Amino acid sequence: MRIPATGSIAALLVAVLLAIAAPVRAENPAPYPDTVMVETGKPFEPFVEAFAKAITANGFNVVGIACANCAIKGVFGETVPGNRVFLFFKPAYARRIIAASVAAGIEAPIRVYATEAADGTAHVTYRKPSGVFGAYEVPDLTAMGRELDDHVARMVADARAGS
Repeated sequence: MRIPATGSIAALLVAVLLAIAAPVRAENPAPYPDTVMVETGKPFEPFVEAFAKAITANGFNVVGIACANCAIKGVFGETVPGNRVFLFFKPAYARRIIAASVAAGIEAPIRVYATEAADGTAHVTYRKPSGVFGAYEVPDLTAMGRELDDHVARMVADARAGS
């Protein structure tokens, strides 16, 4: 019986440990049903400015705009690709949600996530409101969600076309 050399065992052990310890970067960019992803083809900063305008031009209120890259730069001094989470809604829809389902109120405001791609363009990701509100299986919420689908798609299209 031949016993492997110590160097061979050590090399094998190192290879196995590296394989186990190597970081695995697997992600599902759209883990939820009804996720919409749009490559805008428009530079990031002009797109986010146009999207904020498109929200109000379509009769919705901007509730907030979160900017993780701004916070990271401010706190850590690091630069990361641009990103914004737009939070927006309209009181008339809030009223309809509460009338149909108090529990569904957690789903407002609508969220749209704009990220800066490696080429500097903006990508948009959001969950279709029909999927979000349809999950409650309340006919009035499902109908409202479909209406909101049209509004959000129009805002994204307006921002892509706008300056």
